[in-house]
Amino acid sequence: MVVLMSKSKLLLIDDEVDVQYSFRRIFDSPELEIRTASSGEEGLQIIPKFKPDVVLMDVRMGGMTGLETLRRIREADKKLLVILMTAYGTTQTAIEAMKLGAYDYLLKPFDVPKIKELVNNALKAARDMRQVVTVAPLLESEDYELGIVGRTEAMQNVFKLIGQLAASDATALITGESGTGKELVARAIYSHSGRSEQPFLAINCAAIPEQLLESELFGHERGAFTGATGQRIGKFEQCNGGTIFLDEIGDMTPATQTKILRVLQSGTFERVGGNVPIKVDVRVIAATNKPLEQAVAARQFREDLFYRLNVVRIPMPPLRERRDDVRLLVDYFLRKLAREQQTQPRSLSAGVLRALEKHHWPGNVRELENVVRRALVVAKGDAILLSDLPAEIIGAGVVPTVMAASPSAPRPTPAGDAGELVGMARQIFKLVRKDPKLKVIPSVERVLVTEALRETGNNQVQAAKLLGITRATLRKRIEKFGITRELSIQ
Repeated sequence: MVVLMSKSKLLLIDDEVDVQYSFRRIFDSPELEIRTASSGEEGLQIIPKFKPDVVLMDVRMGGMTGLETLRRIREADKKLLVILMTAYGTTQTAIEAMKLGAYDYLLKPFDVPKIKELVNNALKAARDMRQVVTVAPLLESEDYELGIVGRTEAMQNVFKLIGQLAASDATALITGESGTGKELVARAIYSHSGRSEQPFLAINCAAIPEQLLESELFGHERGAFTGATGQRIGKFEQCNGGTIFLDEIGDMTPATQTKILRVLQSGTFERVGGNVPIKVDVRVIAATNKPLEQAVAARQFREDLFYRLNVVRIPMPPLRERRDDVRLLVDYFLRKLAREQQTQPRSLSAGVLRALEKHHWPGNVRELENVVRRALVVAKGDAILLSDLPAEIIGAGVVPTVMAASPSAPRPTPAGDAGELVGMARQIFKLVRKDPKLKVIPSVERVLVTEALRETGNNQVQAAKLLGITRATLRKRIEKFGITRELSIQ
């Protein structure tokens, strides 16, 4: 039996029919189910049956106001994320909405790319909170959504630490290379903790510009810096009572480190540009792929903050040190992706597992999942063949290093897929020599995106997986190159 993966659900509450119509068009997607309500009262009736992941709601409506509706929603379900829409973003109304626990608010008129990004981020945060992360799932069962898979001794030690941490409020530091599953471990701790009914927010400290990270975490007062036209509530206030996951904490600036230390010591902080202490009760789980001990020695990371974070450390082993788990992980990903695509799981031909187990996996579990996704896209039959794997995994050949001593010497061409890629690259640079004005990267990027969309029948989700990029990045490339228009006329 194949268990179908449910769509994400978005509820729009607005008393203007034109706004409802616009948002239905903006978020028209087979992966998203949308319902609308014309009042706060109607929205409150729909929520228990529809069970939305995110609510998008106007502040000013006839009947019950958006603020009162938000208050009622938060009383019933603190984990349901609500985005407020208002034409009065700098007024006390918008500020009060954030204090009541709104995820964020939008200013009218809307910027479509920004609202898409905000809603997508909210949907991800909602999935993070609602999906219970299990440890050591039974792969014979198909009724689990998300799990941390592994039977090696190193992973069993991770499971034990998760269990011990889940029963307490202790701060945890998860260390390990990129792609080892640090965020999954943080979510497992949250899912099994006493705060599982409260919010969970994940912040990637490396992905937010350093001048904005402090405001993102702690909020800011009006006039705190250029562009701060109103008061802003930060993630710590939004997550009061819940859990915050600070990923790549080693990338924080010294000023932000100081504020994090203060939160851990006293549970208080001040907004950027403010002087009023704010008290919060938030559990902090941090992660890093950097050796923080070396950063402390180099005075790049505060020693006192390191010891505050390092109450319980969970070291995540790289995949190359747990090769016995590769077979389990492949089986898990095949079942998981089959559920996403509503198909039966594919089988593996002889030699595929052997090649996967021998690979070094510099990208760890994330790289393995991407390889399985790619193989499912390019596989033409019911089984994944050795030829469906990337050349670097099946050992088809290695691109040779060009020797500086003899630049004109003939270069051997690798065999198989790798040789074909090298041949194509050489042809591209022949064109560049003929036309120096040709911009190589944008031209090649445009062709790759176009062909990926054609290969997948214009399915953006599958095309993004095939290219190894996120769907948001793919959409930006489609808009940048006008690729959708090109596909539509062919």
